[in-house]
Amino acid sequence: MLGFEMRRFYLFLLIPALFGCCMLSGCGGTTERPPRIDPYYLSGTRENRENLIELFTLLAAETESRENQFTVIREIANNYVRQKEYPRLINFLSMRTNNFPDDPYNAYYLLMIAYAYMQEDADAVAALYFDIILKNYPDLTVLGESIHLACLNQLIGLSDNSEQLVWYYHELISRFSDRIDLGSAYFMLARSYERIGDWNGAIQAYTQYLPWQGTIIQGFPNADTYAKQLVDFNNSPKNWTFENINVLVDAIKAALDGGSSSRLRQYQAKVNFFARSWEQEETDDSGMAEFSLPDFMRGNRISYADHLDAGSNANEAYLRTWGWSQYISTWYFYFRKVNFPLDPEIHGHWEWAGVYYGEKF
Repeated sequence: MLGFEMRRFYLFLLIPALFGCCMLSGCGGTTERPPRIDPYYLSGTRENRENLIELFTLLAAETESRENQFTVIREIANNYVRQKEYPRLINFLSMRTNNFPDDPYNAYYLLMIAYAYMQEDADAVAALYFDIILKNYPDLTVLGESIHLACLNQLIGLSDNSEQLVWYYHELISRFSDRIDLGSAYFMLARSYERIGDWNGAIQAYTQYLPWQGTIIQGFPNADTYAKQLVDFNNSPKNWTFENINVLVDAIKAALDGGSSSRLRQYQAKVNFFARSWEQEETDDSGMAEFSLPDFMRGNRISYADHLDAGSNANEAYLRTWGWSQYISTWYFYFRKVNFPLDPEIHGHWEWAGVYYGEKF
């Protein structure tokens, strides 16, 4: 999906063009009382005011066809856009939608109003109009583009309400799956679920994202790893965690003292465990192929620091160990607090999540 600034720029390019063309089938005409020409709407140079008078006169005379009325209205609106008379544009189209609530082009007029508010840096007001269009008006196709899709793209960039974002992303996925980046939509839907504390929804959305791994998601360079770790952890028995870091470290030390690789393997996380050097990227798990506890422990006396490394904190901890190999003697055991609110009995526990080869930088 496009980033918000690109979506906004696209809308700014699209809207002026929309004034010149709109396609809608089934627009029957009805007789309505024509609007009065209000001097407020006559602005600009003398030539421009005369042009507006002519347009409003045509609008007042056209009572049979909504399509013909629309043709005149778009010319009036286009006039205000050229002059950057956005308050007049807002007032004119607001009057139109209020006086003719059954006009099938009202969704289009409201989109113009939202565009004008964005030009006036009133994004919050514009968002209200985008939302109103989505929830109260049928979709229109303009220059081959869906007005509802344009509204959803804008609202995703404008809204900071996670519950609303969940609804917007569901609309995108269910209605426009063939016109959006589905991978990005599923991932951002999952993130929105996370923010409102709906972890069941988040796990389901992350699961739907996994087939789309490799999607470039702005602001989330490790999206693939993050989603896969959560889904894999959710699907695992989670029986290797410890209630607190002290109990876990004591168990690790006891296994090292006894030279028991089998006990160490019991304490090792069964999913998302890594073994790599400090220089390797988080997504590079090539070191796992070389990670064999029995091979490294056989014939070696493994030692460990009395205390956790100074770089440890409330969520992550490191224990320096040495004596593993003549090539890389020092390993740092990495422990982390489990962040899994979906299961309160596991959330906040600790796990032995990986090994870093070599000395810390």
